[in-house]
Formats: sequence, structure tokens, C-alpha cells
Amino acid sequence: MSLPYDRVFNFSAGPCTLPVPVLEQARDDLLNYQGKGMSVMEMSHRSKAFESIIQTAEADLRALMAIPDNYKVLFLQGGASLQFSMIPMCFLPSGQAADYIVTGTWGKKAVEAAQLVGGVTVVFDGKATNYDHAPRPSQLSYSEKPAYVHFTSNETIQGVDFNKDPLNVPAPVICDMSSNILSRPVEVTKYSVIYAGAQKNMGPAGLTVVILRDDMIEKVPKKMHPMLDYRLQAENASLYNTPPCWSIYVCGLVFQWLKDLGGLEAMEAINEKKAGFLYDTIDAHEGFYRGHAAKGSRSKMNVTWTLPTEELTEMFLKGAKAEGMEELKGHRSVGGLRASIYNAFPVEGCEALAAYMKAFVAKHG
Repeated sequence: MSLPYDRVFNFSAGPCTLPVPVLEQARDDLLNYQGKGMSVMEMSHRSKAFESIIQTAEADLRALMAIPDNYKVLFLQGGASLQFSMIPMCFLPSGQAADYIVTGTWGKKAVEAAQLVGGVTVVFDGKATNYDHAPRPSQLSYSEKPAYVHFTSNETIQGVDFNKDPLNVPAPVICDMSSNILSRPVEVTKYSVIYAGAQKNMGPAGLTVVILRDDMIEKVPKKMHPMLDYRLQAENASLYNTPPCWSIYVCGLVFQWLKDLGGLEAMEAINEKKAGFLYDTIDAHEGFYRGHAAKGSRSKMNVTWTLPTEELTEMFLKGAKAEGMEELKGHRSVGGLRASIYNAFPVEGCEALAAYMKAFVAKHG
């Protein structure tokens, strides 16, 4: 199958595939943004032109996610990894502990960062089964008065997703949504803080989106380091220092693309279709392909599976590359294969991979 501009099917876990119309618009604006005589990468973040870009991006994100007025939207830097530290520094008071649910690598990293700040109680850890499932609500026993409860909604390495909003959590809920934000509707009011690195499902690396309820801002300690102070960042509308202007601009184009597509309900239906091609193929050949994530916890963004031998895995990767399918090698902690099929990844790519998987098992199974 021939793709525009001789592009390949890019299954990379991040940075993500971007919509071709977004790339074309960014290309057209690159040298002279809307007659301003300069690129977005060159203009002042204090200019009227960029003010319009960031305000429009926020408005479109609010519309897509139905973010209430009592939540702030911040465009920050440092990736989700900085949030692993920033969150406990701002919301974990001395003498208290926070509850963490660990369903994979990134949840584990969040715990490690929080432990450098204060008390942490791990209320679930899926390590015993190599992080192959998310816990059921009945499996969770929270601390008596946790400062907050933190979880990662989708683990990119293991391909494990909660697939639902949290229920009956007796504390502020903080969620790392880096790899599945905007892939389906979420009920924002069930969360006190949502954060996400842009490069998994929204745009280029360099931007982190933080959505936090107003009452959480009041919990930030006085005299917090300015770059780690949610209150200061909110008071300055994400413009305390020079923000990642280009990343914000491209994410804004992605938000517009999603709105034109029909919003998150439409995107969810497309994502279910894409993932269905791959999981149906895995399930139809269970004696050859083995899915890593338990069926009730399967990610629609990161499909992970293994083959019977390393030799077959290498053969699979080599053949897939020859067919224009790149970045399918699984993470070393899981092995096998991983297909990251974020929002902008085309349906045709999942169809092509499923067809290749069927041909491969017919030949080698």
C-alpha cells in the first residue's frame, strides 16, 4: 500500500504518528505563519499571534474533554517524568503518605520519584505477573487518609489499560494519561489532576499538559520553586517562562483535527476498530501468538504480544519492515512485539499488520 509522501506505517511507542493533514498545515505555516512573516518557532510567546495559538489550543482541549471551568489547563515542560516529582512536592505534605497503583514501568517510576519526597503506600503492584493486568476495584484497599491516589491509565510498555474511570476512591485522584489521553471520553470530574506528555498521543515531544482542579492549586506549599509551582504557572497562564511554543501549536492543530473528526466518541470507535484487527488475529492464533495483557486490561493504544521463539520474532520483524511496517520490536522487559496505534495511526496500518500476521502464522505456525 502506498502512503502519502512515501511514509511507512510507524508503530513507534513515542514520539507518535501525527495526522498527515496536521503535518501539511505545519509545513505550510513553517516559514510564514498566517502572514506574520515568521514561523511559530520564531515569534515571541508574548505576541498577539501566539496568545491566540495557546488560547485556541486550550479552548479546543476543553471542548474535546468537557473540562469544567473549575479546572486549570497548563502547558508545561519536562515530560510526565517531571510530574512524577512535581506532584508529590506540591501535594504530599510532611507526615502523610500517598497511595500508588502500579500496573507497569511508568507507574513504578512514579513511585520511585515520590519516595524521594515523602511517604508512599503501594496499594497494588502487578510485578508478580510482569504487569499484565489492571486491578479490579475489589482488589484495591486504600490507606485510611491518603494525600492522593495515583495511577497510570495506560502502560505503553506492557500494553495494560484500566479502560475505565476510577470508582469510589476516598482521596484526590491523580492520573498519568500520557499514552491514552484523547483516545476516548473521560469524566474529568472524577480526577483531581490529569497529566500527559504530548508525544504519545497529542503532538511533538517537549510539551506536558496538566489539568488540575482549582482546590488542588490551593494545596501547593508557599515558596515552592517557581518552575515547580502549579499556582504560579496557573497565575501566569503557562507563560511564566518561554513555553514549548511549537509543540503547543502542533497540539492545537491535532485538537482541531479531532474536533473535525467528530470528537472523542468518534475517535474511540476508530481506536476500537484498529485494536480489534490485531487482538482478533492474536486470539484466532493463540497457539502461536500470545498476548501479554489480560483480556480485560488490553490497551487500545499499545498492543503487545510474543511469538514462540526469538528466531521467529526476528523473522517477523524483518518481514514486517520489508512491508513498510516499522518500530514493532517489543520492549526488553516484555519481549516480542509491540504495535503502538495512537489516535493518528491509520486504520489501514492495522489492517495491513493483521494480514501480515495471518500470512506469517500460515507459513511458520
